[in-house]
Amino acid sequence: MPMSMEEYEIGISYTIMKMEQQNTNSKEGVEVLQQVPFEDEKLGKGQYTSKNYHLQSKIPSWMKGFAPASALTVHEESWCAYPNSRTVIKCPLFSKCSLTIDTVIRPDNGCSENAHNLTSEQLAAREVEVVDIASQSRDYWSKVISAPNVDLTAFRSQRTSRGPLLKGWMDSCRPVMTTYKLVIMDAPIWGLGERLEDCIIAGERALFLACHRLCFAWIDEWYGMTLDQIREMERQTDLLLKKTLKKPAKAGSKHDGKRKTLKEEIVAVGSCT
Repeated sequence: MPMSMEEYEIGISYTIMKMEQQNTNSKEGVEVLQQVPFEDEKLGKGQYTSKNYHLQSKIPSWMKGFAPASALTVHEESWCAYPNSRTVIKCPLFSKCSLTIDTVIRPDNGCSENAHNLTSEQLAAREVEVVDIASQSRDYWSKVISAPNVDLTAFRSQRTSRGPLLKGWMDSCRPVMTTYKLVIMDAPIWGLGERLEDCIIAGERALFLACHRLCFAWIDEWYGMTLDQIREMERQTDLLLKKTLKKPAKAGSKHDGKRKTLKEEIVAVGSCT
């Protein structure tokens, strides 16, 4: 990422909030259950978050008719003690399965060989993939998650003068940092486990890429904000999401014209309540 670690903490929090707001309507979206401080011997002090993702429209056609709409309500718990965090994701449809994501953030260009301090046995089983936010590749999973088509090779930030991200940008860009994610999928389902693991991990990769592309693409919206401002926006966004999920659907309620910043969305919803 073409930013400092301190900037990334602000930017990724803003990006997640805005993506949640854009993907929440009266029928589905993100429901924040809890956001509180926590303290852990290993991670230290940070913020615990519990969320439900209501994904009714993502139920495959072959599943409709015998799977309830609540089958794809995904529950997520995260413990974020910057620069480290852990996220655990579970789904009632596959109650025996779990997805764990351990994140370590370092001020380098991806050169750390063992950022998670894995054992020799774990290293032997690990598969490494470099995710370049400037890549223009799009696959099936990018379409599934409705990833926006963002071209960072042509983007330049007006406020920071960073970009465009051309070939070799990771070696020449300053500041620069990397988020190392250790993704572990456990699917002990006979005959389906391996295929399910491959699908979920591919989907997570597409989500990582989309989220981090937007984090830089929206840098002019969040650059200069403080952590206290982000925490206040999180509180307001939680209220916004709850109100949006409870609202009756309106015809022609899709975004018209230019998309608003998250601040503008919060003000707009607040003024109507």
